[in-house]
Amino acid sequence: MRCVIARFPFDLFKHEVEASMKGVKPEPVTGDSVVIGRRVYPVKQVGEVITRQDRRDFSAAEVTRALGRLGFTCRSVVVPAAPVEPSPLEAASAALGAPGA
Repeated sequence: MRCVIARFPFDLFKHEVEASMKGVKPEPVTGDSVVIGRRVYPVKQVGEVITRQDRRDFSAAEVTRALGRLGFTCRSVVVPAAPVEPSPLEAASAALGAPGA
């Protein structure tokens, strides 16, 4: 499959990506990730290996899009929502045992 990563065209095939990542130890995942074989790799690490470019030259979205089109399972980071703190009035009502609390 032909795709463009960091303004450069690449012909990528699923078996070639799998072969390139064979023997590469996965780094700790802190952002978007992709499952290759039984291992979970950071998307930027895979992009660096398959394109031989510096990680700063491409975005995770470019690599995720290409790997998803090849049939790999890609996962995005889920940012947990900040807990909603009750207002001072709601906190006081709850402390007094108001019927609405």
